[in-house]
Order: sequence, then structure tokens, then C-alpha cells
Amino acid sequence: MQLVNGLNFKNLRGDVFGGITAAVVALPLALAFGVSSGAGAIAGLYGAVIVGFFAALFGGTPSQISGPTGPMTVVMATVFSGVVAANPENGIAMAFTVVMLGGIFQILFGVMRLGKYITLMPYTVISGFMSGIGMIIILIEVGPFLGHPTSANVVESVSKFPSFISQANPTATLLGILTLIIVFAAPAKLTRFIPSPLLALIVGTLIPFYLMPNSDLPLIGDIPSGLPNLQFPVFQFVQLKTMVGYGLMLAVLGSIDSLLTSLVADNITHTQHDSDRELIGQGIGNLISGLFGGLPGAGATMRTVINVKTGGKTPISGMVHALVLLVIVLRAGGLTANIPHAVLAGILIKVGIDIIDWSFLKRAHQISLKATGIMYIVLFLTIFVDLITAVAVGVFLANLLTVKNLTDLQSSRVKAIINPDEENALTTEEKYILKQAKGKILLFSLSGPMSFGAAKTISQRMGIVRNYDVLILDLTDVPLIGVTASLAIENMVKDACAKNHQVFLVSNTKEVRERLQKMKLFRFLTPDHQFSDRFSALQEAFTYIKSSNLHIKEQKVANQEH
Repeated sequence: MQLVNGLNFKNLRGDVFGGITAAVVALPLALAFGVSSGAGAIAGLYGAVIVGFFAALFGGTPSQISGPTGPMTVVMATVFSGVVAANPENGIAMAFTVVMLGGIFQILFGVMRLGKYITLMPYTVISGFMSGIGMIIILIEVGPFLGHPTSANVVESVSKFPSFISQANPTATLLGILTLIIVFAAPAKLTRFIPSPLLALIVGTLIPFYLMPNSDLPLIGDIPSGLPNLQFPVFQFVQLKTMVGYGLMLAVLGSIDSLLTSLVADNITHTQHDSDRELIGQGIGNLISGLFGGLPGAGATMRTVINVKTGGKTPISGMVHALVLLVIVLRAGGLTANIPHAVLAGILIKVGIDIIDWSFLKRAHQISLKATGIMYIVLFLTIFVDLITAVAVGVFLANLLTVKNLTDLQSSRVKAIINPDEENALTTEEKYILKQAKGKILLFSLSGPMSFGAAKTISQRMGIVRNYDVLILDLTDVPLIGVTASLAIENMVKDACAKNHQVFLVSNTKEVRERLQKMKLFRFLTPDHQFSDRFSALQEAFTYIKSSNLHIKEQKVANQEH
């Protein structure tokens, strides 16, 4: 195994150019995410540098660019507002401890090889979740866009909309509108050379600096230059449960965000990422970012796509992206002091609009009303409750619907056959035997995987039929059987044996026979009552019926003679 996944120097020129381009795009976003989170612009830059470098070095997606993202920033804004408010003295250190916990959880996810399971989530949940995050970003940025302080709480921000609008700062609002115009309408020929967020940042900063030097615009102000200080973990027992919960939330969200971006990178580069290695790399990046006061990060889709499109293919591009941002942190801290908050808000509103899954929102109701309902429930919970609750409820509801659909499908494949003319699956010979049996053979047929959803149907169908002499339990087309369905079959066999009915089992699948063996079902069935094909079982059942009828006739004759 390579120490660095996908590392080679054959594409050095493309990786350097891709990394530099990605850094140019990442700069305004890192500043905006830092301010929006409540940790400050420098925390966004530290996070972009540290997560970007270590996730590239240790991750499993060679072309991926990592750094602060919208979803992670939304969680961190909640963490800062909640933890710092409850602990004014140690709240900031505790918030960065949460980032470290998130990184540790991600490393554990990777070590436990959970990568392939994390993205096994219904699209309706992912769509509602991402659209909710996009709307959160928009709602909390309305205040700064109009020249007011930002609020991490959505409900609080929405409740202040009337005062935001009535007391809007005209200069800030105009700059915000100008920013939106640039990021949405900048000519493609121009954005090839300078990305629209960076162009908006430069224009939106220079205009008030030179044309309105005395305006009362809220600005970022001076940010520290140089390397960050070490932030030692701080815990308080009273807040431990809350911190662990936030850490887990960051880990799950960061993992989903990163692995979905990895899938995008795979599609563009025609490669295959290593999910577990990617989680370990992201975890290491977030752990170190928390140690040095940086925001948590994840794989960033837009930056990754730009990196690949401009030549980046290996982890070198991600590390170059981080080193370029490090140079900016070390040398250009003063240049960011005059950036207006309204400009950053405009950039983030564009990010929020892009995150919303407009494509699915437009046509969800045409696909499935139930799926649409789940999506809107997740969206609502994401905005007004919290992200983990939204995902948990969404996955639970989606799984319930899936189980219901599977149960209906499995139930349709449970058949108690007495009238053979209605069954196309039977051969002519099998139909003939059943007709000759005149209802004394009950062919109980199951097909497809049988889970707990089919157990109730098995019991119901069996309870309908009473008058038979031989029960043939046909599991020929069952590749897999669950414990609950096995117990239902066991009860059926026990009931038939208690009524002195003969029971024949047909199965040729190793997994099914092993499961029935473990359930000790074969204690009711001798080897001559077990068959690998249905026709042999029907022949044996018909032979038994004929001999049984002959025995009955002989018994009647004997009784008459007496």
C-alpha cells in the first residue's frame, strides 16, 4: 500500500496549476465560512490550510480538495453559539475540542471500515438535508447582507427580518447586491482567469475602500498573521454529552459530505477512491485543525471539480492548494482587514443557493408523494431542529417505506396452491399430480428473499387452508431467509405435524438449508421428507396419498366383514 494514495510526480505541472486555482477559489470561501461560523475569518483560513493539506496527504481520493464547507460551517455556528454561551470562559477552547472529537470519530469510522455504509442513504434524505443546509446559510446571511451582525440561530435570524429590512444599511445592501450580480453574472471568459467569488471579493472591497472611506460598513478587521497557537482540549463534565453529540454530528456530516464529493471526483477522473482511507485522512485533518484553532472541513465539491478541470490529479494538488493558502495566512493578513461582511454574505448566499437541490425539488412531487413528504420533513427538521435529528428521522421513515414495499413484494410471492390451473410456474406434470390429488396436497410456495416482513403473510395464508393430507413446503426459489420468516415456517410445520399431516420440504439453496438447520427445523422432518426439486416431492406426496387411500379402503372392508 502506498503511504500517500495515488501519489506520483508524472502530472506535477497539472497538479501545481490545479492546486493554485483551487486555492484562489477557496480563499474567499474560507474567509466567509470563518466569519459565518462565529470563530472568525482566520479560523476559516486555518481550517482550509490544515484540513486541505492533511486530508490530501492521508486521504483516499487523490484529486479531492478539502476545507471548510457550508454544511460543516452550519454545525460549527451552532457549536459556537451554544457552547460559548454556556461557558464564556472556556467556550472557544471547548468548541475547538468538539472539532477534535469529530476528527477522532471520523478516524474510528475509517478504522472500522464504515466508509461503504455511510453513503448508503436514500436520496430523498440527502436532498432534503442538503437543501435544508442551503436554506440555513441563506437565512443566517440575510442580516450581514443588510449590514447587521450575523446570528447562528435560524429562528432568531428569521424573527429579526422585519428590523433587518427596516434598518438596513444602504451601503452594505448595495455591496451585497453587487456581489450577487458578480457571482451570478460574471462573464465566463472572465471567470476562466479569476473565479467569480474572488472577483466579487476584490471589487466589493476596493469600492468602499477608495470611494467610501468614511462609511460605517461592518468589516472583517485585522486578522492575525503567522502560525496558529496550539489549542489544548478542554472538557467540562456538565457539557460532555453535548460536546460528544456535536462531535458525532460533525463526523457524520463531514463523512457524508466528503464521500459524496469523492463519488463526484470518481465520475470525473474515472478512478476509484478508497472510502475508509478517505475517512481516516479527513479525520486526521479535522483533529489537527481543532488542535490549532481551525474550522472543521470536508471534501469540497466545487473546489475539487475546479482542481480536476484545471489539471489536478494527485494529492500534490491538494497539498499545493493548502500551501498557497498558508502563504496568504503568513504574509497577507492585513489585506483582508477591509473586506466588508456584506460581500462575504453575498458570496455565502450564492453558496447556499447552489447547495439547494433545485432539480429534485422541482420534480419530487411527480416521482412519489411519500418520498416528497420525507424530503420536506428532513428539510424542515434540518432548518428548525438539528441536522442529526433530521437525518435520523429521514432514514427511519425511508426505511419504514422500504420495508413496507419489500413486505408487499414478499407477500405477493407467498402462495398456498391447491388449484394448479392458476399457476403458470408449474409444469404440466406437476399440475397433473395436483389435480389427481383432488385437494389433498397443499403446495405452499415461497419465492425471493424472505425477511420478517413475510412472516405475517406466511401465517395468514397457512391459516386459510385446513383440509389437506400432505403439506409440501417449496423453498426452491428462496435464496435467503430471515430468522422471523424461519420461525413462521417452523410454526407451520409444527402445526401440520400436530394434526398428523405429512410435511415435505423442497430446498436446494445451501444458505436456506443451513438457516433451517440452525433453527432445528429438521427434527420434524426425516431425510426421506426432504427434497431438492418440487416434482420429486409431489410424486412422493401422491404415492403417500394413494397408499393412505388404499389403507382406508382395506380398513373399511375389514370393518364390514366384522
